[in-house]
Amino acid sequence: MTPTPRPLRIGNASGFYGDRFDAMREMLTGGELDVLTGDYLAELTMLILGRDRLKDPGAGYARTFLRQLEECLGLAHERGVRIVANAGGLNPDGLADAVRQLADRLGIPVRVAHVEGDDLTAATPGSLAAHAYLGGFGIAACLREGADIVVTGRVTDAALVTGPAAAHFGWGPGEYDRLAGAVVAGHVLECGAQATGGNYAFFHEEGRDLRRPGFPLAELHGDGTSVITKHPGTGGFVDVGTVTAQLLYETAGARYAGPDVTTRLDTVRLLQDGPDRVRIEGVRGEAPPPTLKVGVNRLGGFRNEVAFVLTGLDIEAKAALVREQMTDAFAKSPPAEVRWELVRTDRPDAPTEEMASALLRLVVRDADQAVVGRALSGAAVELALASYPGFHVLAPPGKGSPYGVFEDVYVPHGAVDHVAVLHDGRRVPVPPAHIPPAHIPPAHVPPAHDTAGLDDVPEPPLPEPLPEPLPPAPTKRAPLGLVAGARSGDKGGNANVGVWVRTDDAWRWLAHELTADRFRQLIPEAGQLKVTRHPLPHLRALNFVVEGILGEGVAAQHRFDPQAKALGEWLRSRHLDIPEILL
Repeated sequence: MTPTPRPLRIGNASGFYGDRFDAMREMLTGGELDVLTGDYLAELTMLILGRDRLKDPGAGYARTFLRQLEECLGLAHERGVRIVANAGGLNPDGLADAVRQLADRLGIPVRVAHVEGDDLTAATPGSLAAHAYLGGFGIAACLREGADIVVTGRVTDAALVTGPAAAHFGWGPGEYDRLAGAVVAGHVLECGAQATGGNYAFFHEEGRDLRRPGFPLAELHGDGTSVITKHPGTGGFVDVGTVTAQLLYETAGARYAGPDVTTRLDTVRLLQDGPDRVRIEGVRGEAPPPTLKVGVNRLGGFRNEVAFVLTGLDIEAKAALVREQMTDAFAKSPPAEVRWELVRTDRPDAPTEEMASALLRLVVRDADQAVVGRALSGAAVELALASYPGFHVLAPPGKGSPYGVFEDVYVPHGAVDHVAVLHDGRRVPVPPAHIPPAHIPPAHVPPAHDTAGLDDVPEPPLPEPLPEPLPPAPTKRAPLGLVAGARSGDKGGNANVGVWVRTDDAWRWLAHELTADRFRQLIPEAGQLKVTRHPLPHLRALNFVVEGILGEGVAAQHRFDPQAKALGEWLRSRHLDIPEILL
């Protein structure tokens, strides 16, 4: 009888390119680990790395990762911790070579492998960077062949966990429930301290030290269940609320699609399993969709902006005057896009000048840098003595800077050559879903697996609403955030806002009160946009997807908060009638 593998302890040391530098050392020294992961890539990061590579073909990866390894590679080797990171960005081969050179210089004998095949830039005309989101089986192939360090380009964030889990437990494609459980654990870990109290709606509650939250880890079991926790003595906290918030982050409906499995988020159950321990169980998975997502970044043109400060009385009239003046100045060569936004931060009878001031923000875009550069700066500066009383700007406009646009496209699994490049140079193809492995030795590659479409899941039954007593129970006009938490984020040009509550009674109220129409009323910016609501009863949560609110993605800087990071907090601040029994 084959013994059951012990649980896999897998941690995270990076949620984005620029995260806490010391996190890798903290995770390696803070407690036991088998694998340490790092997520360095986001839609905007791929654009930044693409621009880096235009200047230097040898660039294109997260250089911070190398500096972290310079301090920590010896520690990882001594402790037997394998490291898996997507820091390879646009150039995983180049990063793998750089890690080998670093290890040779430090005299540390480690085996370095990498995963490639995600780069579809050459096949995507006009793109700066076009990369498919690969799954975890390339990582698994590297680890099964003895790699100590695995670097990848674009893989799904959760693949950094599903790959090590598949290697450790011997999972193959088609073990969808186990893979889905690892996807959920990976999604919780991927954003680092967001799982341990960072950016948490109820951060202010008594007894919570969030000055320096620790980074999360998962104890993953062979059946796909897991426990989310953190090293003893580190800051922050882990409870059902912090895990719920992260599960809702940058997801949408009940079906969470990936290249290896479609995870059913409506099956996830969370249980507090002791202090700073949350058990994840019940997760079900389905066959992945027949296509892979490809993130395409392009240069969209040039943009510039200026913020006019309007102080004291007659704010609307001052704004109207400067708008007319700037419109006249643009008449000979108008930018392709002109956006004005008046932000009424001013207060009447204010005790300080800053509190008496509003901001009028002008953003222009055009394919020609001169149109948004010299034209804007010249027109704004020339108004210094010829416009509204108290004229000044926060900063003079510059010459204009390039901006990017992001879009998702989808390709068949077979359009991507997913390859594990082992530490000894061997190249192991990873078969796409639904295509038989043919000549590929089964010892090296998992068997091919099926795919399935992504039909909408029927909306689950809602709980019974709170009973209506006679006389009616009193309500109070109050912020939604007194009852509900929220976390929001971006996916291309769309935003998601996950809203959850912590009691059954609050869920019975929220599920009926916060409809898509009520969401639009509370968030007027979404009034003319498509808003889709996805109930997740096991989490006492609603996930809203607002299509198009971010324009062409974060790099286009379409709105004040281009990644929708605070959209959920805006929603929580909005007032509505809440039963007093819930307050």
